[in-house]
This record gives sequence, structure tokens and C-alpha cells, in this order.
Amino acid sequence: MLEGVSLRSPALSHKTYLAPAKVNFGLSVRDLRADGYHELHTLMVPLSVGDELEIGLADTLTLKVQAVDGMGADLPADERNLVYRAARAYLDAAGVQGGAAITLHKRLPLASGLGGGSSDAATTLMALARLYPSQVSLPELALGLGADVPFFLLGQAAVAEGIGELLVSVPVPRTALVLVNPGVEVSARDAYAWLDDEEAFTPALDVGAILAALGGEQAVPYHNALQDGVSARHAPIREVLTVLAAAGLRSPLMSGSGSTCFGVASSDGQAYDAARAIALAHPDWWVQAAQTL
Repeated sequence: MLEGVSLRSPALSHKTYLAPAKVNFGLSVRDLRADGYHELHTLMVPLSVGDELEIGLADTLTLKVQAVDGMGADLPADERNLVYRAARAYLDAAGVQGGAAITLHKRLPLASGLGGGSSDAATTLMALARLYPSQVSLPELALGLGADVPFFLLGQAAVAEGIGELLVSVPVPRTALVLVNPGVEVSARDAYAWLDDEEAFTPALDVGAILAALGGEQAVPYHNALQDGVSARHAPIREVLTVLAAAGLRSPLMSGSGSTCFGVASSDGQAYDAARAIALAHPDWWVQAAQTL
């Protein structure tokens, strides 16, 4: 999303960037590590929908948050915000005397399993690296901001292991999806704690079988180790999974720690039709048709 722009072109002084959402085409939690983190195996894929960031040169660092359709209306615009922390981290590491004027147009629901905050942070790092080129290691800064942030620097589908920082890019067939969030915020900390309580660890994903199914019409053989624990405590998530299946979408699954769920469509047309029907039937839900990037 940042390619094709010269480092000091006038157009770069104020530019809008897509910070894409992601889904997990399967999430296996293999074990609880000695350091308190979890050993993961997941296939993460960026999407055509996401937040937007306006970033331009300025003397100081400022952040504004614009809630789109009510998303992120309560988000702080200071060091509690991951965008602000990412910008501050880059400017300090690069020894930049100036700053940046950043406006976050928040379109994704919060605490939703779509990686919105991590994507916003990665996009901020990449944009500031174009505004203020330096030898700073973006991957090192990204990992310090959160386990999912390095994935969004990569900018393509990847198998993630470790705590999510060990990434191997993989080609994923272009896939149409319907995303549904029922307005429930799920704490990732809670989701993993519920799994630990039940010791419901799961085997590695069969990534080859998942990729083959995405390119066909059969059920996709993925699982989300966190889904049972989260959905048992949040009835709206169970309802969303049922609605996605009833709409004719394949292999409904919760993304990440929730609460967004998705179903695979056979075409863009089916995705848009199903999304429109679900949104009409459930006007309080966040519903989007999307495609993998």
C-alpha cells in the first residue's frame, strides 16, 4: 500500500493509507509457554477492508480519532493508543526532530479479532519510514508493539508460529468472505485464560488442506482453538455462526479471539448478497463483504 511513491514526493506530505483487517484461516494454540505466552500455529490473511490513516508532516506528533459509524468512539488519542505509540517509537528511534499529524478513521470494531490496532500500528510505522527515512529496524519496533504487528508489516498472507512473530509467507487463493461482528468485545486475555483453564490445546493446522479447500467448494478443514471457550460465554457469537451457515456460506469460523466471525463465499456476488441480507435482518450487527488481498 506504500509502493510506487518516491520518498520525498510532495504527495507524501499528506496521504491516506488503508490499514487492512485480517482473518485467521484457522488458529491452533499448541501449548502454554514457560514465559506465559502461547505457542501458536495460524494462517493469517489480510483483507480488502480496514481502517484508514491520514498521515502528514508536522512539527509535533498529534493524533485525532474519527469514529466511522460509531466505531472507536471512545478510543483515546494519546499514548494509550497503539497508533500514537508506534509513531512515538519510530520518531524516537530515528532521532527525528519533527513530528506527524495523524488522523485515524476507525472503521473496524474494537476487540474483534480483526487485528485493527496492530494493522494501524504497522501502517503508521511504514508511513513514517517513508516520511523520515532511517536505518531503524521496523520489524524490531513492530514486535515491541504487539505480536500481530510484524504480520501487517509483511503485507501478505502468512503462516505464523511462536507467539505470532515467526512468519512464512504463503500464496492464498483469492477468497470472498462475509464478516459479521455482533457488537461484543472480547478480551484476548480472557479468551486465552478460558482455554488454559480447560487445557483445550490443539494440534497444528493442515495448511495445505486449508489452501486446497479455499480454492474449491468443499468445507475448509480449519479450527479455532479459542472459539469454543469464547462462544460458550457469548451467545451472540453462537448466533452469528448459525446465521452465516444459514446464509449458505462455507465453514463459518471465529477470527482470532473474536468476536468477529466469517464465512467463505463462492464468489464476490454471493458475498455481497449474503452480507446485504444479514445486515437487513440484523441492523445492529457490523456486516461486511470482503476479499483476501
